[in-house]
Amino acid sequence: MSLGDRIAEVSVNDAVRASVSYDQPRTGGDGLYWLEARPDVGGGTTVTRWRSGEGKRDVSPKGFDVASGVHAYGGGSFAVAEGTLWCVGRDGLYRSRRHGDELELVSHGSFGDLTIGDGELLAVRESEQGDELVAVSLTGAPQVRTLALSRGFLGAPRPSPDWLAWTAWSERDMPWDACEVWVASYPPRGSVESAVRLAGGPGESAVEPRWGPDGALYFVSDRNGWWNLYRWNGLKVEAVAPIAGECAAEPWELGYASYGFLDDGRIVVAVQEGPRHRLVIIEPGGAVRPVDLPYTSLKPYLAVQGTTVALIGSSPTAAPQVALIDLADADPQVEVLATSEHAGLDGARVSVPTELRVPVANGREVVALVYPPTSAAADWRAPVIVRAHPGPTASCLLRLDWQAQFFTSRGFAVVDVDYLGSTGYGRVFRESLYGRWGLDDVDDCAAVAVHLLSTGWAVPGQVFIRGASAGGYTALHAVAQDGPFAAVTAVSAIVDPDRWAETVPRFQRAHAMRLRGGAGPVCAADVQRPVLLIHGTADEVAVVEDVRELANELTSLGMVPELLLLPHVGHFVASSRQAGAALEAELAHYRSVMADAANDRRGLHSG
Repeated sequence: MSLGDRIAEVSVNDAVRASVSYDQPRTGGDGLYWLEARPDVGGGTTVTRWRSGEGKRDVSPKGFDVASGVHAYGGGSFAVAEGTLWCVGRDGLYRSRRHGDELELVSHGSFGDLTIGDGELLAVRESEQGDELVAVSLTGAPQVRTLALSRGFLGAPRPSPDWLAWTAWSERDMPWDACEVWVASYPPRGSVESAVRLAGGPGESAVEPRWGPDGALYFVSDRNGWWNLYRWNGLKVEAVAPIAGECAAEPWELGYASYGFLDDGRIVVAVQEGPRHRLVIIEPGGAVRPVDLPYTSLKPYLAVQGTTVALIGSSPTAAPQVALIDLADADPQVEVLATSEHAGLDGARVSVPTELRVPVANGREVVALVYPPTSAAADWRAPVIVRAHPGPTASCLLRLDWQAQFFTSRGFAVVDVDYLGSTGYGRVFRESLYGRWGLDDVDDCAAVAVHLLSTGWAVPGQVFIRGASAGGYTALHAVAQDGPFAAVTAVSAIVDPDRWAETVPRFQRAHAMRLRGGAGPVCAADVQRPVLLIHGTADEVAVVEDVRELANELTSLGMVPELLLLPHVGHFVASSRQAGAALEAELAHYRSVMADAANDRRGLHSG
């Protein structure tokens, strides 16, 4: 992106069009592939191929949404073998023998983590009864064979000659709480035999197994408090390179690849440290060397071929882009293959965040990213939108977010808060919100807001809080008490943790059980500030009935909320075709509150 001096409001259409997202880069024999989701054309997801000298083109049929519903959040939704595209739609597993051809339904069901083995496709298939590891022949009439069964969850089927590794966790756990790595004898097109648990269990999350070129099995475990890389050589498990950072992302989806093997014996790893990501290389002797890149945020998908790694990177001045990084020399070469920028935003000035650390109780610090108004001077003072990230097992992302720029270009400051329970700070910090949800997260967001008011950055009476999903629950509780916030926007919000534990898809039920016990349900009678509720009617993660009920209760108490229901929209409003309507409603909500406050002040003066 070219940054210039043009200061203009970022339009709703531009903010949505620039929110194209990329996922799951994978190498294939005939190019590099990735997923591309385009909110401006309805939010559908397409498989795209890039070839040197040819550029990129779509290879899945137009109008087909490549989307996996496995474990509610999907992942690993396509693979390519010998020119055949295998991908997942909402109703099953598909294949296309020639790129762009109509897809053939192979099997009904919920599939994910598609992996190419020796002559077969391996995958996870989910039902309400549990998970299966399955194998499908790559040639002839495809037959689905079951390799392993679990009442809980399975993931990451990773084959090697004569062996198969995978992950497993129980229905009582989330994979970031207790996840196991298993290994078993497995001749291709045979059966799994003599399975052994290699790592993980209560108090340890072991994820992302992958066979190395040396024949060892590698995986990431948080047994030392951080997700770090380990290696099993057939006899023992040993640490590869201790790092005070997270060498894996919290596994909301299947198919993550946070590390990969270069063909010269080195390992490339994406590491998260607070809100920042970096790329490092682990030398054969264990030395860790940082890679100098123009990115501060990396998605947990690395695709390695030779000494080149494909990744999805971004920074405060560059929206997510697909890039090839040549690591053959000490000075890495970066080639950008795709970017979500477009002509409407070329040359626009953006707000670049600063990192803020606010002391709170028990000697902790809360990390926040502060995006000042786009045209602000060094001593700016502005209305502020504090954002509680979703998850809550997730984190702020230090990357260009055009939906944040939509507000900063209109004179607001936007502040993202890594409250207690966020990822990027180790296992203890991540687990500390369990049983405290709606309490410590709210306190952390409020502490940041109070700090901004005390320093004079925030305008009194014009500090707002917004959150999506679990962040919506945090935001609603923040206005269910006296505090610094003048109004709330809750998108796809969770309202009642107990009821959510009953209605949420089975993957996340353990999450709901562990989080609850803190503030309890949002009580309409406690809400003290104006409320905007935005929710998709097709949301399967946080059902719309709970939000409707809260809106009705608020109305009966005389505190009429604003309610925007988005027909046919699921849990992820920001990537839907209705994202623009949601942004406009949120902006109007804040301006209305500010106008009402100004009118009240004028009334007091005139009285």
